[in-house]
Amino acid sequence: MRIIYVHQYFRTPAEGGAVRSYHLAKGLVDAGCEVELITGGTQAGYDQRWIDGIKVHYLPVDYDQKFGFLKRVLSFLSYVRQAKKLIRKLPRPDLLYVTSTPLTTGLLGLWAKKNLAIPYIFEVRDLWPQAPIEVGAIKNSILKRNLFSLEKKIYGQALSLVALSHGIADHLRKVAPQQQIHLIPNFSDFDRFFPMEKTGNLLLKYGLKDRLTIAYTGALGKVNAVNELLDLAQMARNKGKDWQFLIMGNGSSKEQLRKTAEEKSLSQVHFIPYGSKEKVNEVLSLADFAWISFAHLPVLKTNSPNKFFDALAAGKAILINHKGWVYDLVKTYQLGVSCLPSKIESAFLQLEKLEENPSELTKMSQNSRKLAAQYFTKEQAVFHLIQALEPTNNPSGTSDKKFYLMA
Repeated sequence: MRIIYVHQYFRTPAEGGAVRSYHLAKGLVDAGCEVELITGGTQAGYDQRWIDGIKVHYLPVDYDQKFGFLKRVLSFLSYVRQAKKLIRKLPRPDLLYVTSTPLTTGLLGLWAKKNLAIPYIFEVRDLWPQAPIEVGAIKNSILKRNLFSLEKKIYGQALSLVALSHGIADHLRKVAPQQQIHLIPNFSDFDRFFPMEKTGNLLLKYGLKDRLTIAYTGALGKVNAVNELLDLAQMARNKGKDWQFLIMGNGSSKEQLRKTAEEKSLSQVHFIPYGSKEKVNEVLSLADFAWISFAHLPVLKTNSPNKFFDALAAGKAILINHKGWVYDLVKTYQLGVSCLPSKIESAFLQLEKLEENPSELTKMSQNSRKLAAQYFTKEQAVFHLIQALEPTNNPSGTSDKKFYLMA
């Protein structure tokens, strides 16, 4: 099977960040598929590279999380325009595998189906336009209506849909009830994430002590609510706890977080430059808990955060600040502690108890690793994706049943 994989923000493990598309595309190559991937890059002109059997086309489309709304839209449309030209030049594929965000990548699927008679499968990573509307980025009522109409059209015209969480799958069933939906959550990479001993040399390298440590590794944007980790750090300091807090990532809120930590004299908060997945695993090895957070918006409860699955593979207990399907997993499988804003005092008391009972903390860490191995390996994700690409192998649309056993 020949596939054109459409993802505007493709990343490799060496680059860090969200690498779902890398693993899925590589898995398809390993299964005998021919995969060409179209993405954007900051280089001056078009570039093409072979990456582990994937032919990756880099279009000159600059994008940064710090861009304003209009500049982001121009970046999205530039990518679509250039990708159309490129697709016409490439050997005809059997289908397009199109992943969001942004929703505008779906325009390529609609165009390819109408003009080239090429079917597409659409993968929904985040709910658009709900997400930008809820965070206040989109306010115009006419634009909202047009985007909802586009969302429905993209979903309805797809060969099938791939959802990354139960909440996203439920939404898709409401918008496109006739569609076959495959649930393929994000997954844990056991090759790059694994439990590591918190050695003295490693602690010395980062200027840390052998104390209860909480780490956040991921994007530092407004929706990530890492400021709530600083609230916990302030409470710990005020209560005389010498706990340590690690923040590793990039994003539009990074400098504000640094400024807040300085203003509040939170010397136990350490900012670490973001790096490769191997670097992330090293930082997680220093931590007892992985902090998983999002702003408290309904749409964000459906997210399938990579940092959560990385933490599971690394064998970390979870400290989560919001409700949703990840919160349910944490509670059901005893992976850690919930730290909702209204219950931060209760969470603090639980952390104190766990600090005094390391064996209980060890059980949570083991539960995380066990859950990842049981349900969230990249091999399982690739297997389900291959089923989605070959619907005759799964005519009843039941590829998500195993994952739903967790609900």
